[in-house]
Amino acid sequence: MKTFFDKLFSGSFDPQYFTDPFLRFTWRDAVDILLIAAIFFSVFCFVRDRRAGRLLWGFGLLVGVYAVCELLDIYAMRYIFGAFFGYGLVMLVIIFQPELRALVERVGSITFRGLRSIGTESRSRSVLSAAALDEIVLAVKHMSFSKTGALIAIERSIKISEYAASGTMLNSEISARLLQTIFFNMTPLHDGAVIIRDGRIYAAGCNLPLTQNTEPIKDLGTRHRAAVGASEDSDAIVIVVSEQTGIISLAYKGELLRNFTSVSLRRKLGELLTMQRNAQMRDEEL
Repeated sequence: MKTFFDKLFSGSFDPQYFTDPFLRFTWRDAVDILLIAAIFFSVFCFVRDRRAGRLLWGFGLLVGVYAVCELLDIYAMRYIFGAFFGYGLVMLVIIFQPELRALVERVGSITFRGLRSIGTESRSRSVLSAAALDEIVLAVKHMSFSKTGALIAIERSIKISEYAASGTMLNSEISARLLQTIFFNMTPLHDGAVIIRDGRIYAAGCNLPLTQNTEPIKDLGTRHRAAVGASEDSDAIVIVVSEQTGIISLAYKGELLRNFTSVSLRRKLGELLTMQRNAQMRDEEL
């Protein structure tokens, strides 16, 4: 870079410094660039719908801080980050192991026709409507009265596609009757979670991760542990109905709130989803 500016201000700068690379540009270079762009775009679309998207964003911020430390020659921070990133590839493989495995499996199963659908999974970003929210609350109310166990995860900005893939895809409209039917204890899908995405019942019978923090839910069962676990791994709002007591609970950001009525549940869901809507509006303005 120093040599470039020395030549530029000394008057001996040769314009061919910029033009030569373009004169040597061939069709092989164009194919190379297109392939790399396609790979990066596919990985971006795949990671964007998973928790790994936030992890990758955080990793990118750390790389940015490291670059600033290098630029400003901040020795201590540069040394710490240098040691940290010395094992960067191993760390990435460990952190993103589930996503890397899913990506390789997806590449192995993709067809030429399926190439057209790359990136379509994330196009819709609708917020849950008031009518759909009322249907969910109505279903929870009836299941609470009948002591029907239920687990409903409402996706927000972080997609939990890896959990949805463990269940049965439905992609149906939200209705109280359908939710009650899914969780009826004689149906095959009643023992898993329902995932709500973009105002629709996206999947049912899904396996959610169990929290390792048993302190706040010491006397509760697997549904409550799964609800807290999913809320720890993402920003999803997870509703639980206890099969033993019929008590309605809500998990959010790793915290379990209990003893909701249908009225208080509707109010709380409205508050959380209004926060999401306002955040989306701010992002669109930016």
